Amino acid sequence: MARKLLLEHIQVPGINTFEVYRQKGGYRAVEKALKTLSPEEVVEEVKKSGLRGRGGAGFPTGMKWSFLAKPEGVPRYLVCNADESEPGTFKDRYLMTHIPHALIEGMIVASYALGANTSYIYVRGEMMPQIRILERAIEEAKAAGFLGSNILGTGYNLELYVQPGGGAYICGEETALLESLEGKRGNPRIKPPFPAVAGLYNCPTVVNNVESIAATVPILNMGGEEYAKIGIERSTGTKLISASGNINKPGVYEIELGLPVEEFIYSDEYCGGITNGKRLKAVVAGGSSVPILPANLILKTAKGENRLMTYESLADGGFATGTMLGSGGFIVFDEDQCIVRNTWNFARFYHHESCGQCSPCREGTGWMEKVLHRLEYGHGKMSDIDLLVDVSKKIEGNTICPLGDAAAWPVASAIRHFRDEFEWHVIHGEEAQHRNFGLAHYADPLTVEG
Repeated sequence: MARKLLLEHIQVPGINTFEVYRQKGGYRAVEKALKTLSPEEVVEEVKKSGLRGRGGAGFPTGMKWSFLAKPEGVPRYLVCNADESEPGTFKDRYLMTHIPHALIEGMIVASYALGANTSYIYVRGEMMPQIRILERAIEEAKAAGFLGSNILGTGYNLELYVQPGGGAYICGEETALLESLEGKRGNPRIKPPFPAVAGLYNCPTVVNNVESIAATVPILNMGGEEYAKIGIERSTGTKLISASGNINKPGVYEIELGLPVEEFIYSDEYCGGITNGKRLKAVVAGGSSVPILPANLILKTAKGENRLMTYESLADGGFATGTMLGSGGFIVFDEDQCIVRNTWNFARFYHHESCGQCSPCREGTGWMEKVLHRLEYGHGKMSDIDLLVDVSKKIEGNTICPLGDAAAWPVASAIRHFRDEFEWHVIHGEEAQHRNFGLAHYADPLTVEG
């Protein structure tokens, strides 16, 4: 059995309450940090751990903390990005629902390390049950003396607030989140300045994902060096994965980074294989914004090595043959799934969620949706396929925030790896929308047996 750090006690009755969480060792990291370590020493432990951001980009968390400006007399803020909106990703919601105190404890530890006395958890507006759960957990922690003034008699003060989100995917981008938190429309800011210098209310701010903040608890408890021994290379520790699609056991899994992708998909401990004994066709490994890979490339790298659940292995070969771990939204497609239809569905989402601030994204996502709709419903032309590639190139790298890239990469990768499926839709016209497009249509299927 894989080692569990965040979900170790997930099945314990009442673990969502302060009393039971405390009985299972909860808030020991707060006691250790506030009573025995300086803020700088906490940051150093997180650096030693090698923890990388669990929200998508994978930037080293301790390094991000060390960038925080510390001008005299200016408040600093920690903001938790709980605006989980990436299609295929639901692990943060799971954590907040079942073990809310893991996040609250992580917020206290991280706020202390950053010298923040006021911190916020910005939760997706549609997650009202989770908002109520977090508010109740904050009340419990405050009643026990872990929040408020003079925490544990150490002289450290912290107020923690939950803020419902603006109901937009774009608010998951950290600067758009800060704009929304300030009561403005959630449009991304031009950088620099970066939030570490001028963030919330123009003050130094760190924005971290739910899982990243919760991970600081086991790091403090076991020590950064011990945490770094889990995983491989620069992918240390454990990672929560949201597994969905055509698998026998969809759900949230905590894996040790370095697990082979094939084992994750087919072992009974995790996804349990493809439903109805069908063959694997493709996988979106890190949420809808990352490149899709066909079965042969998600299980093996271009060098023929086993593909691993790590930042480095999934990215091996660049976007030509690789993808990204991203937010851990692992979506599995079986042999009957239509790549064109799914790509159109993703494009619809990004067109709808574009804030419209940048012309390439505002116009380009709309064009991609329309062209993909045309292909899916049997009215496309061969030139449409190259048009989609061209539009995706025009969007990528030309927007203020990464939403443009997130919209472009799935389209470009789908055509790169499944071009003959797009061509089939053109050749067969309206027949395409009335049947599943499975591996039988390939002369040389890009698949392997599970």
